[in-house]
Amino acid sequence: MLIDSHCHLYMGSWSKNLDVVLAHAKERDVGKIVCPGIDIKSSWQSLLIAQNHKNVFAAAGIHPHDAGNAPADFIDILRDILNQPKVVAIGEIGLDYYRNISDADTQRKMFKKQLQLAIEMDLPVIIHNRNADADIIQILRQVNPVLGVAHCFSSDLTTAKILLDLGFYISFAGNLTYKNSELPKVAKEIPLDRLLIETDAPFLSPIPYRSKENEPSRLKYIADNLAECHGVSSEIIELATQNNAEKLFNLPQS
Repeated sequence: MLIDSHCHLYMGSWSKNLDVVLAHAKERDVGKIVCPGIDIKSSWQSLLIAQNHKNVFAAAGIHPHDAGNAPADFIDILRDILNQPKVVAIGEIGLDYYRNISDADTQRKMFKKQLQLAIEMDLPVIIHNRNADADIIQILRQVNPVLGVAHCFSSDLTTAKILLDLGFYISFAGNLTYKNSELPKVAKEIPLDRLLIETDAPFLSPIPYRSKENEPSRLKYIADNLAECHGVSSEIIELATQNNAEKLFNLPQS
């Protein structure tokens, strides 16, 4: 079974036809999906989708882009969502210094508060990191122990090794498959017991669907590419990433 550890099921143009999309994903061996929120509204949406679909699980959090727009009582609201069945993580949270839609100081404050909430709730975190390696690492070291995944990993091997030392998993998305990507060199160095895979749908469609809207049924292209990086069969990657996702997010065992 393939597990899509990060898929925004409320976002795609196909989101109003989720039964069809999920059935198509199941046909392609995607048996479970983690759907993370990016703000309060989408966190509630993720929960509702998870409640209505057996093999979907939710995460709730404030994305760095939305850090400046969060309500004053966002921690209390997130806590209410996180206490609901089928919510398995806090996310997606983190820092994004590429777009800087919210100012950096606000992003850092929001990130720290949500990490503290993760410790309080004893939940893993799903981390968004773009051009913010140094601050991500510094903050994670300050708030240890917290566990989670570096989603849609796009940094270098040095950063990956530090995150592994901190107990984190590394997740790869469709950009792993792109021509001239440096990510395969990083991916082959990540131990099998610390790997996750994701579509990040509707974004980052893998080759041969690049530039098209992504969907969870395309997860196998990422698994197959990761297998090539490690020089192992796709079945080994499928089993390893399934076990890792079930362990990290405390999902029902298959």
